[in-house]
Amino acid sequence: MSLEKLFSEPVQDSWLDPYGHVNEGYYLVGFADAAWAFMDHFKVGADYFERTGCGFYTVETHLRYLNEIHAPAVMDFEALVFQVDRKRCRYGMIMRVDGSERATFECVMLHFDTRAGRTAPIGEETLAAMQAAAVPELPDWAGRSVGLK
Repeated sequence: MSLEKLFSEPVQDSWLDPYGHVNEGYYLVGFADAAWAFMDHFKVGADYFERTGCGFYTVETHLRYLNEIHAPAVMDFEALVFQVDRKRCRYGMIMRVDGSERATFECVMLHFDTRAGRTAPIGEETLAAMQAAAVPELPDWAGRSVGLK
């Protein structure tokens, strides 16, 4: 299942590089901001952290730049759950501007208990919701690595 139009964010002028398009680091800022919406969707965002001391820590990311973005623009984010187990979640996102794909993002997060200082099992309800949302087939860009052909 895809979480379409999960989050939208306008491009900030301060994000532009000397070439007049969004600097590469700000693509990740957009995805990081959208990650909070992803976590809120599954009820494991900031409120969850305040209540439980638990949260998700990103341990690996892969970002593909597909097309440049110029301001003014609004970045729209769609999320897809790829895999989830008792302590880990692998998911991806697609960034679009005016309906056109501009970037993809894939990451692995660990569920972490900051009070205990270690990873911890994801709650049963959250785990079930994430598993139910998992896409049946990965997109062709998932799991790619960096390299020259």
